[in-house]
Amino acid sequence: MKALRAEDDHIKNLNGFSQKSIFYLCAKRLFDLLGGSIGLILSIIPMLFLAMVIKKDGGPIFFAQERIGKNGRPFTMYKLRSMVPNADDMKDELLEKNELHGGMFKMKEDPRVTKIGRMIRHYSLDELPQFWNVIKGDMSLVGPRPCLQRELLKYSDYDKQRLLVKPGISGLWQVSGRSDLDFADMIRLDLQYIEERSAMNDIKICLKTVRLVFFSNKKTGAY
Repeated sequence: MKALRAEDDHIKNLNGFSQKSIFYLCAKRLFDLLGGSIGLILSIIPMLFLAMVIKKDGGPIFFAQERIGKNGRPFTMYKLRSMVPNADDMKDELLEKNELHGGMFKMKEDPRVTKIGRMIRHYSLDELPQFWNVIKGDMSLVGPRPCLQRELLKYSDYDKQRLLVKPGISGLWQVSGRSDLDFADMIRLDLQYIEERSAMNDIKICLKTVRLVFFSNKKTGAY
C-alpha cells in the first residue's frame, strides 16, 4: 500500500510539472526548429549515401510507422530502414525471445535486422529522418522515445505519464544506457526528465547524444 501511495503521489506531482512556463516552451520550440533544421541539412549527404546502400538490399529506403506522441496523439515517425521489409510480420514469432520486461521489445541478435541495419542502428543513423518530425512539431530533439500503440496498451497509469510531453529523438534514457536498461529504468528516467526538464538539461542531453554517436563502441551502442 505504501508503494501504491508513493506512486499516486508521484503521478500528482508530475502532473504539476507538466505545465512549464511559456518562456521555456517557446524556447524549446525555437531550439527544436533551429536544431532540427541544422540536423536535417547536415544529414542530407549521409542519408543519400545510406539510401544507396539500403536500396541494394532491396525494399524501401525509408520506414514509416505510427507512433504515440504527446497526450496519446498518434503521428507518423520516419526512419531509415534497418530491418527486412516484413519485419513487423515476423515480430509475433519473436515475442518469446524479448529481452526486456514491460511494454517494449528488444533483441540483441534480432534476425530481422539487415547487415547495414546493424551498423546504422549502432550509431543511431536510422533516426536521421526524425529531424523532419521535429520540424513538423510531432517530436522534440529531447524527450521520451515515442511508443507503439500495442506497447501503450500495456502501460499502467504511472507509465502513461511519459506522454505528458512531446517524444524526442534523444532523451535522458538514451544517454544513460539505453539498450542496457530495462523498461522500468526507461520509465523512471523519462519521468525524471519531465520533472527536471529545463533548457540547460536539454542542451546537456543533446551534447551527450552527440558524444555517444561519435564515440560509441560495440558495448555501448544501440541495437
